[in-house]
Amino acid sequence: MTSWLMGLAIFMVHLLGVLSAVLALMSSRTSQGAIAWIISLITFPYAALPAYWIFGRPRFYGYVSARGERDTVLRRVLARYREQIEPYLADAKIGEVRAVEQLAMMPLTSGNRAELLIDGDATFASLFAGIDAAEEYLLVQFFIVRNDALGLQFKDHLERAAERGVRVYFLYDEIGSRKLGEGYLNDLHDAGVAVSAFNSSRGVRHRFQLNFRNHRKVLVVDGHEGWLGGFNVGVEYLGQHRKHGPWRDTHLKLTGPSVLGLQEAFWEDWHWATGEVLNLSWTPQSTCDDCQNVVIVPSGPADRQETASLLVQQAIHSASERLWVTSPYFVPDQGVQDALRLAAMRGVDVRVMIPERPDHLLVYLSAFSFLPDMLRAGVKVYRYQPGFLHQKVMLIDGHSATVGTINLDNRSFRLNFEITAYVPDRHFAAEVRLMLEKDFADCRRITYDELRDRALWRKLLSRAAYLLSPIQ
Repeated sequence: MTSWLMGLAIFMVHLLGVLSAVLALMSSRTSQGAIAWIISLITFPYAALPAYWIFGRPRFYGYVSARGERDTVLRRVLARYREQIEPYLADAKIGEVRAVEQLAMMPLTSGNRAELLIDGDATFASLFAGIDAAEEYLLVQFFIVRNDALGLQFKDHLERAAERGVRVYFLYDEIGSRKLGEGYLNDLHDAGVAVSAFNSSRGVRHRFQLNFRNHRKVLVVDGHEGWLGGFNVGVEYLGQHRKHGPWRDTHLKLTGPSVLGLQEAFWEDWHWATGEVLNLSWTPQSTCDDCQNVVIVPSGPADRQETASLLVQQAIHSASERLWVTSPYFVPDQGVQDALRLAAMRGVDVRVMIPERPDHLLVYLSAFSFLPDMLRAGVKVYRYQPGFLHQKVMLIDGHSATVGTINLDNRSFRLNFEITAYVPDRHFAAEVRLMLEKDFADCRRITYDELRDRALWRKLLSRAAYLLSPIQ
């Protein structure tokens, strides 16, 4: 009897391996990934099955279903304010902006003010001032929140807002903020803050979806002011970390109708996490004199297409003079690598800024496997020297720039929920150029010779790390 049960168990494991291989064939993100999963699942399902159901899921299907439910509700809400927002719908005259609108499934709006926030002191002063000024509601979302000096200060501002009658909704990623602690969350709850983890593995069907993360950093105040960018909440983001030292990052404050795009992305995430439909204000407001156009671009593993990767490729292809990119994690897919090389070959000033000091060793090592080809094509790669570089910024010629949460790696392109502000405005692009010029002055340019002359074992290690990049 025991041997019969053992045989049945072995048969079921192999059957599940074959069925999972069929699923991998139909839905894997790349042909290489499909082949690797199929071979592993058929030949050795005992280890491959759990790995596939944790790391191999191509889309966040539970969120897709929730989005369908949410879209029905959202359409009813949008119908109420469509006439109000119509005067702020800007004309996307150039093709690249129309493409961004299509990717974002959100409109280009006018009547916005986009304010660069450079480094931690300026960013958190602005964030805390916004929280303290809230009158009706706060939508707060971060990937990492730490229970340290800055995290406690952040919590105090949220609690005081709730105590004066502001509705406060706080959403965090349970993986990024896994060390936050129950005491911290209980304090917020007791003060009247509505608290929820993103719950990527909510429900029995999605129990093993541990590889999807919500990497967004969003703050919305009363639907009129909003913030997004690279900063999480922890003292290291103020440069108070022994290993990383000074922390170089960029955030963005938005005022105007584009804030409703941030609000919609939060609303969708909150609905997934809690099942609750928030009652918020959807009346656009503009108070700026020198207004800018903005498109908010949410992206994630529930999208029908690879929004983040396509957004980056669109920016590269639209550049004719200059494309400057900063990213702490630079392991782009083949499409982005090819686009960067082609842009450099056609004479575009392509510069990529990455950290000198790594905080993820595999990601750091992976880059060395493909950087020689990029340097040979004319792409200029710089390593930031003073401390850790964490900003996610792109500058396209002199007419557009982006600030957001997207890194140039597989995780941001396909596994993380991200959000980016695309600003097609020459004045804003000039501000970003000045900011990046100062950063490049603090960088060391990588040469082809230094990569060519590395020891063989280092080259082999880099190649092995690159093969793991799809799950990093």
